[in-house]
Amino acid sequence: MAKTVSDLASGKCKPCEGGVAPLQEPEIRDLLKQLDGWDYANGRIARTYRFTNYYQTMAFVNAAAWISHREDHHPDITVGYNQCRVEYVTHAIGGLSENDFICAAKLDKLFDL
Repeated sequence: MAKTVSDLASGKCKPCEGGVAPLQEPEIRDLLKQLDGWDYANGRIARTYRFTNYYQTMAFVNAAAWISHREDHHPDITVGYNQCRVEYVTHAIGGLSENDFICAAKLDKLFDL
């Protein structure tokens, strides 16, 4: 059964030290359908979040850092005045894992608060 965005957002990342295969394109496309505003390119998923001001941007970045710490799965984040771009890839396997989609769904949930 396909995962829903709620399944992803309530999921917990599994430790990944390599040795497992990255998700294949059909799995990636199915999981990507559960996320709004995320793109898939160059083996990564990415989304740009937009805010009214720098304070809101940094509050989101700090909350995203806390989620990343709790999940032990860390994105690449690029920060500007009123936006930040978040990119996920599971470096240990050189591709995407379910962890990337779990964390993306958690950030979307945070953004919707």
